[in-house]
Amino acid sequence: MRPEVRYRFRDLRRDDFPLLGRWLKKPHIARWWGEPAKELADIQQAMESTETRPLMVEIDGTPIAYLQWYDPYLEEGHPYRDQPPGTLGIDISIGDPDLTGKGHGSAIIRQFCTERFAEGAMRIVIDPDPENTQAIRAYQKAGFRFLETRHSIYGPAHFMTLDKPEETSKS
Repeated sequence: MRPEVRYRFRDLRRDDFPLLGRWLKKPHIARWWGEPAKELADIQQAMESTETRPLMVEIDGTPIAYLQWYDPYLEEGHPYRDQPPGTLGIDISIGDPDLTGKGHGSAIIRQFCTERFAEGAMRIVIDPDPENTQAIRAYQKAGFRFLETRHSIYGPAHFMTLDKPEETSKS
């Protein structure tokens, strides 16, 4: 049996931008993201904000994915403020297309969510495009459940949630 992969989440650095720019041009990412230069500018802005935390996901020191998480309660007028306090939102993209479809997406999300729940998060939300069936399957595999279709500034969103597991006492 293969041992479970442990992913490392580290803050995105400016020297990650060339790699991130290459990833944003890959068809499996470009379909869901905007023009790479604009996206990199938005990510740069997110690096300087308090609302969003951009991260690089690594295996054994090799970057394999971009993940960002945000607190909708830190952004004035964020549409996900209708979610319970303690909610965080995430976005993720696997960089190398050869690494997609191998379970990394759902495994990364499971590990990331477990760590955030241990730190006090109560709910995690994700909002893929309804046509991004590969991502939706990965999020379902990670435990996310469909809540509703929403419409954002980016278009329709398949709004999904994952709640912190109930703690049970052992008697």
